[in-house]
Amino acid sequence: MSAADKETPFKAQPAASYPAHQTNQQITIAADPYIDTGKLKVAFGKLDPNEYGVLPVLVVIQNDSGQTLRLSNMRVEYMGPNRERIDATPARDVRYLRGPQRPNMIGGPPGTKIKVIKTRKNPLDAWEVEGRAFAAQMLPAGNSASGFFYFQTTLRPGATIYLSGITEAATAKELLYFEIPLP
Repeated sequence: MSAADKETPFKAQPAASYPAHQTNQQITIAADPYIDTGKLKVAFGKLDPNEYGVLPVLVVIQNDSGQTLRLSNMRVEYMGPNRERIDATPARDVRYLRGPQRPNMIGGPPGTKIKVIKTRKNPLDAWEVEGRAFAAQMLPAGNSASGFFYFQTTLRPGATIYLSGITEAATAKELLYFEIPLP
């Protein structure tokens, strides 16, 4: 049995089970900021995105409305205590927020060989960042979807997650926005 088999697999809980959740029109959305080292280890392994100025927030959507929801135009923002808004950074771009370290070169007199010290891999270029990102485009009735959104900030008291742009697939009617206070 390998070490990976012994680890607890990452799995989102039902939306209503999270302390920070809101229900509108039979749709429950939960937001859970990942700052606790235990939760981070289960979701991201050795990587702690918070160390690099990236706050991962798990969003869980439960659709009990009887209508299929279109999530492709959903917008997710982090709203600070002073109402400043920070858009979510696309998961595919998180790896570029901190590039790999440049090689250190030790030079010498002209004509000598240059020694290059090996560089370290970019820690934000981990499969978990994109692999655990929110990716659902449609959400059928009775189903749930979950994944992470990434914000270039730290968790501050009084912050909220603001979601808008969720529509009913059949009628294209936009649903009310969700504003979920973070714990």
